[in-house]
Amino acid sequence: MFRHLRASDERFKSVDFHEGLNLVVADTTKESTETDTRNGAGKSGLIEVLHFLLGAKFERRKSFLGKEELRHIDFQLDLDWPTLSGQSLQVRRSLEKPNDIYLYPDITGSRLAPEGRRRVALTEWQQLIERDLFSIPNERRGISARSMLSLFMRRVGSNAFNEPIRTWPQQTLAEAGANLAYLLGLDWQLASKYRELATRESTRRQLSAATKDPVWGKIVGRSSELRGQISDVQQRVNELENQVSSFRVVPEYERLQTRADEIDQRIRHMRNEDVVDRRNLIDLEAAMQDVSDPDIDYLERVYADLGVSLPESVTRRYDEVRDFHASVVRNRRNYLETEASAVRERLAGREAERVQLGEEQSRLLRTLNEGGALDALTALQQALAHERALLESLRNRFEAAQTLEASGAEIKAERAQVENQMRADLVERDRIIDEISVRFREYALRLYGSDRSAYLAIEPTASYLKLLPHIASKDSRGIGNMVMFCFDLTVAVTAHRADRGPDFLVHDSHLFDGVDERQVARALELASEVADTEGMQYIATINSDDLAKAETAGARLQYSVIPPRLTDAYEDGGLFGFRFG
Repeated sequence: MFRHLRASDERFKSVDFHEGLNLVVADTTKESTETDTRNGAGKSGLIEVLHFLLGAKFERRKSFLGKEELRHIDFQLDLDWPTLSGQSLQVRRSLEKPNDIYLYPDITGSRLAPEGRRRVALTEWQQLIERDLFSIPNERRGISARSMLSLFMRRVGSNAFNEPIRTWPQQTLAEAGANLAYLLGLDWQLASKYRELATRESTRRQLSAATKDPVWGKIVGRSSELRGQISDVQQRVNELENQVSSFRVVPEYERLQTRADEIDQRIRHMRNEDVVDRRNLIDLEAAMQDVSDPDIDYLERVYADLGVSLPESVTRRYDEVRDFHASVVRNRRNYLETEASAVRERLAGREAERVQLGEEQSRLLRTLNEGGALDALTALQQALAHERALLESLRNRFEAAQTLEASGAEIKAERAQVENQMRADLVERDRIIDEISVRFREYALRLYGSDRSAYLAIEPTASYLKLLPHIASKDSRGIGNMVMFCFDLTVAVTAHRADRGPDFLVHDSHLFDGVDERQVARALELASEVADTEGMQYIATINSDDLAKAETAGARLQYSVIPPRLTDAYEDGGLFGFRFG
């Protein structure tokens, strides 16, 4: 239950709530003229502030509270909280920093000291509301506590009074049906499948239209082609993951790599030198074979054949020449043999060096093959991240392609299956549905008597779980609003009894527009009785003339009126105490 509502601006009119029926009245003043209006008194603004404090998203340019004059105001709400025994929870939220919510005491379940306020983000506050006010399980899809709160506190600005089931025009019937199924104790998980099917059908239609575009059609692709691409990329991802997991960073990797390159260049250079030396060795060996002593003996034979006798001096000179030539040949042969030996030594030396360098090169290559440099590991990780992103993109495209290729008949068949499952489940929950229907009919009969037929029909369709509250009428707006009143009261009581919803229900004065004063009186009396019986709180904003008419019709409501009494005084009569915007 709400207890106290206040603001940091002293002009704001604080509100103190109590159990049972709470009426916030907008009155006229003695100075009021025909041009004055109570539409700016702050009746709807009160509900907007309550929503703001209970986790509504805040868009400054769209919200009623987004006016510049309100920017520096903090609001605080004290309310009973299910997890606190005998102590109220204080919720504080600022229009200047709407994403920060301050709670006291700390209800987050953290190990922080409970002293002082606990600041939580908006999303965490919404999760706490889901957990404690609505007992929504962690594993939930298709239902929302914020959407449910819009049933317990309907907003005029969201057109929540257009119909009982939906609280804003863009809300799908499938989503509304899933939320109501949860509050009424039905199979909300089954009801939420309608929403999933509706989303799939909407996506299929959009993609089907988009594929007619030549560029977008290539982006989506065909599922058969994408499946092959996914398999290929997945293989690359697996290989890269194995490389990264087995990668070993080698210290001084660059130095080792440089040394390995130097060895390779040295071996190549020695091979070139070997080629030159082997050619030189061949030439030297050939030259040694061609080297021989000069033969001058044939001269004596030639002269003897001619009958010429050479003197001894000439013969001696021949011997000297022969000795000289023999010395030259001997020296050349020695030189050639020395050069050949040097070449052979160089070849042998390089071969030994090559063996040594080869062993060193093998060790370096083994080290380099077993690991790599840190930048190589980084490159591998970047490649892996790229392939993973590509894989995720392909999977998204694959899902989109599958959705696109799914035929309308397939979705239609699934809708029929959900409808049959929902129908079977409702049969099993027949007792619960009877209790809900009887409760709604009881409330409707309290307002209109037994002459009108009244019922709450719950039945599955192919698209959503249909809930149809009905009171027989001739399309009267006033009766339509009372249908909404009975429906909201039925949902609130049913949810509260099962600990699936809060113990309060708030209605704006717009709900009573066009309603006969007798029905207004009966509705407020009924709300008061139900709130007292169920241990709940019913809050309604109402204009003073409607209140007077209800009291004339026999309702005793003065004791339910709570301060402040709002007026149509232009400057300071409204809830905020000053005019803005």
